[in-house]
Amino acid sequence: MGYFSPSTKPARPRYDLLDLHQEHEIERAQQENIREPYVINNRDAVWVGNRIAAVIENPTPMWWYIAVSIAGGLASFTGLGLLYLITTGVGVWGENNSANWAWDITNFVFWIGIGHAGTMIAAILYLTRQKWATGINRAAEAMTVFAVMCAGIYPAVHVGRVWFAWYLAPIPNGNAIWPNFKSPLLWDVFAVSTYLSVSIMFWYVGLIPDMAAMRDRVKNKILKYFYAVMCLGWRASARQWANYEFCYLMLAGIATLLVITTCTVVSSDFSTSVVPGWHGTIFLPYFGVGAIYGGFCMLITLLVPLRELYKLRDIITLRHIDLCCRFVLLMALLISYIYLMEFFIAYYGGSPNERFTFYSDRIFGPYGPTWLCMLIFNSFIPMLFWSKKIRRNPWLAFGIVVFPSIGMWLERFVIIVSSVHRDFLPSSWGMFYPTYVDILTFTGTFGVFFLLYLLFIRFLPMIAIAEIRAVLPEANPHEPPTVLKNGAEPGSHHV
Repeated sequence: MGYFSPSTKPARPRYDLLDLHQEHEIERAQQENIREPYVINNRDAVWVGNRIAAVIENPTPMWWYIAVSIAGGLASFTGLGLLYLITTGVGVWGENNSANWAWDITNFVFWIGIGHAGTMIAAILYLTRQKWATGINRAAEAMTVFAVMCAGIYPAVHVGRVWFAWYLAPIPNGNAIWPNFKSPLLWDVFAVSTYLSVSIMFWYVGLIPDMAAMRDRVKNKILKYFYAVMCLGWRASARQWANYEFCYLMLAGIATLLVITTCTVVSSDFSTSVVPGWHGTIFLPYFGVGAIYGGFCMLITLLVPLRELYKLRDIITLRHIDLCCRFVLLMALLISYIYLMEFFIAYYGGSPNERFTFYSDRIFGPYGPTWLCMLIFNSFIPMLFWSKKIRRNPWLAFGIVVFPSIGMWLERFVIIVSSVHRDFLPSSWGMFYPTYVDILTFTGTFGVFFLLYLLFIRFLPMIAIAEIRAVLPEANPHEPPTVLKNGAEPGSHHV
């Protein structure tokens, strides 16, 4: 006798209903997993090229002149401060015997961190083939170059006698004086100069196809000649594209390695010492995470206003802002973990000097409020990015990332000043107070950075035209053929 009786035997399945249900489930899953396009509102390659090139071709807006004037005025503070420093002496800064590393090294590490982040964003996202990064990589690369230029100001002038700074280069001289390769100052010179040169090459190679496009578009003869020289005779042949992609890939790999190397060198400035608060192996990931953190915050700070002012909402989309905010959130979690590990290592290491630096001086000492602000700005405020609504509100994200940007500078100040102002001997304890020369010189570096960036967006394509076109649906050979608004087919020379 069978197991099932006629009354309990299950009914035969309706395969037609099963197929229909399966189709509905597949369609629902596809709708849930579909991703936003890299360029929204069905924009074609012609529109993308015209919109990005219009930033250069259109008349210069009034706000640009106002912004350049303000940035130029701020940049003059750095020039005047450095001139006063050179003619008077390093004593015009607030350094003293207790805190002989203060605002100069703090500002250097702050700017070099932003410089690390730009190339890391562009290079690593390119190596991992993250197509969404095509809308932000050019801005990140430019941010790198200008931030490293601002960082390079301090190692050159903080030595005191600037006219002897050329002795840092390992070149023959009449006095047979060679650099001290054990000095962290020399490590910084080699690391920063190498990193800057590779970053400029990486940025410049990416600009070549777009400068060729501007050469063929602009009417101004001076600009046309400038773009013709800078594009190196680019004609967009298959051979040139193959060489370009290989060169760009190699430079991305070298730049990624240099980011790690430079982070290692800058962190070794501190970790190779025996000063409590510096003597730790955690400084390499500490500086690396901090660099990416500050870089993404600065990138959002730059992109949100430019996106609105130049009407680039279809190219720099809410998805870009959302993903950048997610990276900020990830870095905030990592940096919070590193903060906890610092205190754990100080406790577990058993050194009374380390415990005093972290548990007594850093929290309850005279710079305690600085540490508290750093913790709130870097670890708590970015937790707002857990909300998707906040991540997709550009101006709200812009307002939030200002706090981590300030917090990353405070972090460098806490690491440097609060570790050296109270060392092993209480008789040598002291306080650091910045002078007006310190403040004006640092404020002026923001003017230098934004002035260079404003000139960049005015005369060079701020978004990679060729890379944006490559991620459009019409660039995919598997997409159905379409006809563009100008009558040209995708892939023709009219696109």
